[in-house]
Amino acid sequence: MLKALQKVIQLIIVGGFCCFGFIACKSTKHSIQPYFHDNTAAYPAFVDVYVPQVSRIQKEDLLGITVSSLNRESNDIINFSNVNSLSLSSLPGGGGGGAQPIGYSVDSSGNIVMAFVGKVNVEGLTLEGAQEKIRLALNKFIKEPAVNIRFMNHKYVVMGEVNKAGAFNLLDDRTTILDALASAGDLSVFAKRDSITIIRVVKGKREIGRVNLTNREVFKSPYFYMKNGDIIYAEPLPEKLIPQPQNNSLRNWQIFTTIVGTAAIVINLVTRQW
Repeated sequence: MLKALQKVIQLIIVGGFCCFGFIACKSTKHSIQPYFHDNTAAYPAFVDVYVPQVSRIQKEDLLGITVSSLNRESNDIINFSNVNSLSLSSLPGGGGGGAQPIGYSVDSSGNIVMAFVGKVNVEGLTLEGAQEKIRLALNKFIKEPAVNIRFMNHKYVVMGEVNKAGAFNLLDDRTTILDALASAGDLSVFAKRDSITIIRVVKGKREIGRVNLTNREVFKSPYFYMKNGDIIYAEPLPEKLIPQPQNNSLRNWQIFTTIVGTAAIVINLVTRQW
């Protein structure tokens, strides 16, 4: 009877540890969903795309304005704000180190102040519209000026399950969520690719949307193109909710205690009958 008892216990422990090894190995693996999946086998495939809205200049925007003309002295005067920089430590929220070009700040009335022409109202204009308006104003003082304008304060933030979270400059209206994730080093292996959260300010309210990168319908999404102030959050997979080493250790300990507990119960029952 004692040998039978030992055999039963041995089978329980061996079987339990086999199960333990299988579950432990399985728990550390998961499949990564491919981007832009579709059941259509025909290539090339065609998908409609969302046309991005053109950004317009708003109050408190910071504009980088570069003027080129035949008069070098005039160019240096107007481009002073783009060549000279302020230390970030002197700016609100600056952490020290680095520099930020002064640029042309849009005031509370929607104006910028430039050499030669004084105040120019640019609020509500596209960059192209503002370029033409400033060019016409400068044309009275400078021969054949060429004007280029860009936003200097537009940015987006990428956080969550990416390889390099941070804030990045938004260079133009054609920057996509794919560009944004690429600038953050792409999604990590623990990111939920079918549920990327976009937080956007629309008419003074926070709007929360989601995109599914595993489906080609993402190209039709209004969140496919980035806007100033967008926050991209990559949600973790369930197994990443607990840090992975801790998650595995906790699961393994639970399995081990279950095996030992089961063996103790069997020993107790068999011992009583014997």
